[in-house]
Amino acid sequence: MATGRGSAGRLGFWMAVALVVGNMIGSGVFLLPASLAPYGVNSLAGWLLSAAGALVLALVFAALSHAFPRDGGLYVYTRAAFGPLPAFVVAWGYWISVWVGNAAIATGGVSYLSALVPPIARVPGASVLATLTLLWVLTFVNCAGVRAAGWVQAVTTVLKLLPLLAVALLGIGLVFLRRPIPGLAEGPPLSLDGTTAAATLTLWALLGLESATVPADKVENPERTVPRATIVGTVVTALICALACSVVLLLVPGSDLATSNAPFADAIRPLWGQGAATLVVVFAAISAFGALNGWILLQGELPSAMARDGVFPKVFARESKRGTPAFAFIFTSGLVTLLVLANAHSTMVEIFTFMILLSTTACLVAYLVCSLALLDLMRRGRLPGFGRATPWLAAAGVLGGAYSLWALFGAGRDALLWGLVLLLAAVPVYALSRRDQSTLGEQG
Repeated sequence: MATGRGSAGRLGFWMAVALVVGNMIGSGVFLLPASLAPYGVNSLAGWLLSAAGALVLALVFAALSHAFPRDGGLYVYTRAAFGPLPAFVVAWGYWISVWVGNAAIATGGVSYLSALVPPIARVPGASVLATLTLLWVLTFVNCAGVRAAGWVQAVTTVLKLLPLLAVALLGIGLVFLRRPIPGLAEGPPLSLDGTTAAATLTLWALLGLESATVPADKVENPERTVPRATIVGTVVTALICALACSVVLLLVPGSDLATSNAPFADAIRPLWGQGAATLVVVFAAISAFGALNGWILLQGELPSAMARDGVFPKVFARESKRGTPAFAFIFTSGLVTLLVLANAHSTMVEIFTFMILLSTTACLVAYLVCSLALLDLMRRGRLPGFGRATPWLAAAGVLGGAYSLWALFGAGRDALLWGLVLLLAAVPVYALSRRDQSTLGEQG
């Protein structure tokens, strides 16, 4: 673990929690009720499964981050268990999923803004320009230092929680007042297939629970802070998202919800008016911007950690005077820029859907491998801070692996095929990186 940087330049507990919550709550949760509308009561069961799975995976990452409190997160854990090649393959897929997902988050945020600023949607090229402006402003915020990014994350996290909490409290209040719940009687009956499909969708709202483990070197007392922030952030996010989305599903008739572009606004408008609905749209845009800020931090820190380990070009490990991997931030945001420009003629929905497909699959593979890594390290007695006989931890590893595998198959054939292509592309990149390192060693 690197030393030399004082605690003044690091993330404390609450900023680490904000990173977890902020990355998990992005643009997807505000659109999710519309996607879940066809599943009726199955969506409630899906939320229960996803929340339970997320909590189990949070325990897996909490244990691993306590044992290995270093930058790189899942790359470090996989390497400790299975060696450099599997670690690189998993980290490569996860890294690509992060910056590909950032294109989706930026697109989603601008989509919300277009409801408030119509020219963004009407003027040719305006949405692309707005997306890239948002991307690069937040990239330079991260280049300015981890504390600057941390403050942006903390503020946007508080703001994005407000509409979710308002809707959750609204639903609880209506239940106590015994007001009619129009969405309760609609939709198909409870079934295994329906619950599985709904759980796959709800999982997108909970991806990012591992966020605090990647920049561990930038966190105060990481062996203690990162595990606590991971668990607290996951519990808070799962509870609020599940409750708020379920309230929307219960309040808005399924036939109306399925065609809604702003489900949360539609739930609030009949009771609190158009002004409150507009505020929800504003907060949804802020939510996307906050998530993008946190994921940009990860898209730079992960290749920086791999570069320091000698499996990525050394330039990615180069740090600025502020102690940030500025080149990694700028390079990966350049990749996001190219991706956005390449899809400039597609609709925002098409871009968003394609990016989600790639990001979800790669994250699930990483979750599965990290769960297996925990079990392997425990079996060999190579998990610092834990003994061999830790039944609850072994159960978390088994359940986390089983949940990840189940969700992978639930994502569908297309997602699995794209994920396989993504991971196979890592092998030649790894071979070239190792060859370059060997050449440098011989010349030295």
